[in-house]
Amino acid sequence: MTAFLMTILIVGALFNVVTWPTFLRRVARDPRSTDADGRRTRFFTVHLVLVVIALVLAALFILGAVLIGTAPIGTIAL
Repeated sequence: MTAFLMTILIVGALFNVVTWPTFLRRVARDPRSTDADGRRTRFFTVHLVLVVIALVLAALFILGAVLIGTAPIGTIAL
């Protein structure tokens, strides 16, 4: 069960790291991302916050997988 949980966490982290930056590049090219003066709009800011949260979660997923993988046997109650 521990190996399965570690795998799920790592796959989730990889998904976030691969998918969300690509999404942000698409959002950055969207005309709604900048106003007439070339400044970033709330549309971009909201999506940037979503991407940052997803990447922080990815880091936490990896941390969780490492902690689960290095925990002494019998200390993790699933």
